[in-house]
Amino acid sequence: MVYLLYSIVGVICIYTARHYWFTLNRLFGFQRHPYIDIDTADWPQVTVLVAAHNEEKVIANILSALMTVNYPQDKMLVMPVNDRSKDRTRQIIDKFVKDFPGRIRPFHRTSGKPGKAAALKDAMELIATEVTLIFDADYIPGAGLIKQLVAPFFDPEVGGVMGRVVPLNCGTNLLTRLLDLERSGGYQVDQQARMNLRLVPQHGGTVAGVRLSALREIGGWDDTTLTEDTDLTYRLLLHGWKTAYQNRSECYEEVPETWSVRIKQIMRWAKGHNQAMMTYTVRLLFGKHLATFRERIDGALLLGVYIMAPVTILGWVFALILFYRGVAPFNGIVALLSITTYAAVGNFAAFFEIAAAVRLDGNRNRLAVLPFLALGFVVSIFSVSRASISQVYGYLTKAELHWDKTERFRTAP
Repeated sequence: MVYLLYSIVGVICIYTARHYWFTLNRLFGFQRHPYIDIDTADWPQVTVLVAAHNEEKVIANILSALMTVNYPQDKMLVMPVNDRSKDRTRQIIDKFVKDFPGRIRPFHRTSGKPGKAAALKDAMELIATEVTLIFDADYIPGAGLIKQLVAPFFDPEVGGVMGRVVPLNCGTNLLTRLLDLERSGGYQVDQQARMNLRLVPQHGGTVAGVRLSALREIGGWDDTTLTEDTDLTYRLLLHGWKTAYQNRSECYEEVPETWSVRIKQIMRWAKGHNQAMMTYTVRLLFGKHLATFRERIDGALLLGVYIMAPVTILGWVFALILFYRGVAPFNGIVALLSITTYAAVGNFAAFFEIAAAVRLDGNRNRLAVLPFLALGFVVSIFSVSRASISQVYGYLTKAELHWDKTERFRTAP
């Protein structure tokens, strides 16, 4: 147990050092924004997919925004992917089709396998453009966002692109303010540092784009996964395609406003991410592919972020058992201090990453909420651990993974 405990502490130290490395690079290192200044070009044809399942509260907002973006109208087609909705989503989409003839081509999916990945897989059969952008229905893109997401595809090595996600309802309550800080640290620091260091920026399931030829090369969307974005990240990486992160390409989302919805969301993310970890870790580290050594190491650490929650809890248990049984009390004290330090900086909402992100964003008033991140961390660590245990039980009983849609809180028009 002592050796297991020190192994856990060692892994924790690696992740802690990783957070410091990313934060220092973001604050003081060279910042890579290789595509952001492309404004005038022979813009390619692009299809914009909007994933929608029972989205009557939000679908009108994103379609209205897409109709006013700064991109040649004759080169952009919007395709709402209405996946078996049972509310007014279809009627709202059809009204936009009537109001903007030729600019919106709906895909009303009435049957098939449930889940976003399955819906996107079916929709991609109808797409002929080399560049496809993907948004969730609750997002609101800015006027210049489409050009910013398309620009990296002028680089023939880029197979995927990801923009920055910014909550639009961050002032609602304590939870939304905490999620605003978490998103800020995750994108402003973590994603941009990985872009700077030529590591593995993670492709997002929304505010994102993919090259059609790259998607076909890797076999299309995998409809068996809960997190199609993580799965796509690694299949692109293993086939030698680069994912570009555009930190200045901001898009605005609705984050959960209740803890119950947040817990369901993070449990789905954890299950999908762990699914990718079990699928790709060994192949990434030891297989024959085109990823560089630094991409292999960073990619493996990225795959392991959600498993760190149950590992940390296991470390707490081991440390307490050793300490109170009087077995190697020094080891127990060291382990407790190490794991407590790790909890203070966090793996999912690292305090120092978030503080740096707030400084970079220029809004220091948000720091007042920083101490409450401990609450968010505790909720996350136990929710992710619960998801991991549930996932192991599901594998043993051969239960099918269930995709949970995130509830919306906006008022329907």
